[in-house]
Amino acid sequence: MTASATESGAKRSFTVRAGEASGDRLRLSVYDMLIGTVYTPRAFFYRETLDGEALRASLGRTLRNFPVLSGRMKKDPDGGLSVLCDDSGVRFVEAQASVPMPDYGPRRTAKKGLDRYLSHAMPFWVVDRDTPLFTVKLTHMKGGGSILGLTMNHAVGDGSSYMSFLEAWSHEHRGLGYAKPNHDRGVIDALAAAASGDPLTGGAHLTVTGRGQKTAFVGRALKGSLGSVTTVTTRFTAAELTAMKDAAMADLAGTDRWVSTNDALTAHLWKVLGALRDRPDSSEERLGLIADFRSFVGAAVPDDYWGNAVTNTRPGMTAAELRSRPLGEIAAAIRAGYAENTEERIRAEAAFLCAERDAGRLKRVMTTMGLGAFDNTIAINNWSKLPFYRIDFGQGAPFWYDFSPIPIPWTVHIAPTPADQDGGRDVHIALPRDQVQALQEPSWVGRFHRYVDSGQAFPLTFAAAG
Repeated sequence: MTASATESGAKRSFTVRAGEASGDRLRLSVYDMLIGTVYTPRAFFYRETLDGEALRASLGRTLRNFPVLSGRMKKDPDGGLSVLCDDSGVRFVEAQASVPMPDYGPRRTAKKGLDRYLSHAMPFWVVDRDTPLFTVKLTHMKGGGSILGLTMNHAVGDGSSYMSFLEAWSHEHRGLGYAKPNHDRGVIDALAAAASGDPLTGGAHLTVTGRGQKTAFVGRALKGSLGSVTTVTTRFTAAELTAMKDAAMADLAGTDRWVSTNDALTAHLWKVLGALRDRPDSSEERLGLIADFRSFVGAAVPDDYWGNAVTNTRPGMTAAELRSRPLGEIAAAIRAGYAENTEERIRAEAAFLCAERDAGRLKRVMTTMGLGAFDNTIAINNWSKLPFYRIDFGQGAPFWYDFSPIPIPWTVHIAPTPADQDGGRDVHIALPRDQVQALQEPSWVGRFHRYVDSGQAFPLTFAAAG
C-alpha cells in the first residue's frame, strides 16, 4: 500500500493505492453502462473511534483484489467505457468534527447534512479524467466515535458488489480471509450470446428513449435533488413483520402458496403507498421489483461476479385491485413477479442490451421502471440481506447506516436493522412533496404500522433532499 497526503486545517487528504498495477483495461459490460457514471453514497456510524492510518493500510491491501476501484474510467473507440487498472488510487479524507456524535437511528436519520460526511466526485467529470471511482471520508466526532462516508461509481458495481468489497475490506483489516472477486465482464457477453430468438425482442422491461425523453427524466430527477422529493424513514420490528407474514399466509390458506416475510412487507408497502396516491380505480399500478440476477442464471454468472448484475420485473394491477385484494394475494403476485426472472429471460435481456450497444443506441436505453417513477411505478430495492451491520473494523459494528436523500420519487429501499434489533427492517421511501404533506396526518403512522402490537409503532421521519 502507498499513500500520499495533503493537509488543510482539521482535514487531511490522502491518495491510497495498492502499490501494484496490472495495467489491464477492463471493458465495462452493458449492465454497467446502463447504470451510468453516477456515484452511490453510503455512511456507517460507529460508537468507537476508528484508526485512520490502519484503515488506509488495510484499504491498500484490499485494493490488490479490487483493482477496478483504484483505476480510472476511459472511453473506448466505439463509444463504450473501460476502466484502466493503473492504480491511480482512491481518495481518502480524514477530518475532525467539532460536535459530538448525534444519536442517529430511524427516529433521527442522518440524511439531512449527510454531504458533510462524504468526499464527493463529479459524475459528469469521470471519463478520461483523473477522477477516483471510490472515495472515503473518515470523520472523527468530538468525544469519540467515527463516521465512515463512502462513494462508489455505480458503473463499476451494484449494491451487492459494493457491500462485498466493504466486507472484504473489513475482513482484511481484521486479518480474516475472504472470497476473491471475479472481475471477468466477459460473462455478460457470454450470457447474451447463448440467448435464443431475436435479440431485439428481449427488452420487455427496457425502453429505447426518444429525443429529449431521457433529458426530461434527468431534469425531473435534478428537481427532486433540489427539494421536491422527501425521504420518509420508519422501522418495522421483527414482531411486526411476523404478524404481517402470518396475515398474508392466512389469506392464502388452502392454496398451497407460500410467501416470504419480504414478500409480505413489500405487499403491505405497495398497498399503503397505493392508498396514499389515491389514483382512480382504473389506473394502472406497477411495482418495479429490482433483483440481483446472479442466482437466476446458474453458473452462467458466478456468485462472486463483481460488477452490475441487476434486472427488474414489473407486476401490475389496477388501483381498485390494489385497494381491494387481500395482503396475501398481493404478496403472491409479488412472489410471482420475482419468479419471472428465469435464465431464459435474463439471457434475452442481455442480448437486447448487447444489440443496442452494437447499434450505438445503448445510451438511449433506460429501464421502463425508471421512466415510470414519476407516473405509475413504485420501485422496490430490497437490501435486507446485505451486510450493512457486519462492516466491523475491529471497534465493533456500526450502530446506524444511512445514505443521501433519494431524488427519484416513489422509490423504496428496504434495509436490515442492527443485530440487536433481531431481524427488523428499516424502510426508506422517497415521496413527492404533496404526498409528504398528506403524511403529516397522524393516522398514516397507523396505516404503515397496522400490524404492530400494543401501539409501539415507530414514527415516520422526514428528510428532504437539497
